[in-house]
Amino acid sequence: MNKKLPEIVKSAWENKKAEVVFTTVSEDSISNSIYATCTSLFDGNKIIVANNFFDKTMKNILSGSKGSILFITKDEKPKAYQIKGSIEYMTEGEAFENMKEWNPKQLPGHGAAVITAEEIYSGAEKLQ
Repeated sequence: MNKKLPEIVKSAWENKKAEVVFTTVSEDSISNSIYATCTSLFDGNKIIVANNFFDKTMKNILSGSKGSILFITKDEKPKAYQIKGSIEYMTEGEAFENMKEWNPKQLPGHGAAVITAEEIYSGAEKLQ
């Protein structure tokens, strides 16, 4: 699926709190969630999460885990959005170079976890 993110989701992303929750799943079906602050929209339907300190997350990605990103807006009445999809891990190429541009220089930026949006929700409402 190569659909672009709906405008409402792109606007919400621009107004999100700094941290997101990035969740992956192990081969044994055990979920692992981390807070991530080094993230960016990419190519219309992808989210990049910089790998600065992945451990269990990295193992899960390498085992083929799908993932989800959960974020909330900074509004007076915050709205939550969840983006679910497949994950590619990049250590070179366009997504990796993009991450290196915005990831803080003092952080290692070992690689870029690139989540392609396949399902998008706002609360229980499926947006895509």
